[in-house]
Amino acid sequence: MLKFLFKITTKTQFCLDFIIFVYFCVFADADAVTSVSVMEGGSVTLESGVTEIQTHDVIMWTFGRPEARIAQINKQAGIFSTYDGPDGRFRDRLKLDHQTGSLTITNTRNTHSGLYQVIDGMTLTTHRFNVTVYARLPCPVISRDCSSSSSSSSSCSLVCSVVNVDHVTLSWYKGNSLLSSISVSDLSISLSLPLEVEYQDKNSYSCVLNNPISNQTQHLDITQLCHTCSGTAALILVRLFD
Repeated sequence: MLKFLFKITTKTQFCLDFIIFVYFCVFADADAVTSVSVMEGGSVTLESGVTEIQTHDVIMWTFGRPEARIAQINKQAGIFSTYDGPDGRFRDRLKLDHQTGSLTITNTRNTHSGLYQVIDGMTLTTHRFNVTVYARLPCPVISRDCSSSSSSSSSCSLVCSVVNVDHVTLSWYKGNSLLSSISVSDLSISLSLPLEVEYQDKNSYSCVLNNPISNQTQHLDITQLCHTCSGTAALILVRLFD
């Protein structure tokens, strides 16, 4: 009955919106959600699940809760449209594949993170995507911690730090072995992790900042940083990018 109603009302926008609203309320919660990650500034394509759009197909994409329409295809009526969405956050950023109905989000920002849903009005199938946009990572900075009370004449206290990060893990490695780590899920003004080494230590140490899709590594130069503390601690500013 619902499928038949979709066929006879494809040219009536009000009816289409109402039917889709009812469909989401009744059926969408039973469907699995696919997690998708993308780097800020990058592009991500969400597949509609349709191989080729047929003449009577009606497809709609929504974002967030409550659902805001961001794209729509009604092939019979000649409608292939994208919309700016809440606060205009999708303006000039959406590309709709006219053959498959897949949606590409370009030049992504943090505000594009959230739940996306696509419904095929002919088959009454829906796909849901939880998109997370990760910020580009800064390179961690290693500095000498001259204020540490644990420092001795034979050891060197260091600290690795980053600022303005979220959903990241900061770690110290000795060679390929993990020594310590700290994670944060919410925005953190400052994140730091201490390390103490011997002046004569010949091992390789590195501080790594990572999220699920990227990382930044800073290597420790003991001879450069581990000298007698006087004045401002030296900073190592070598940046290594992926």
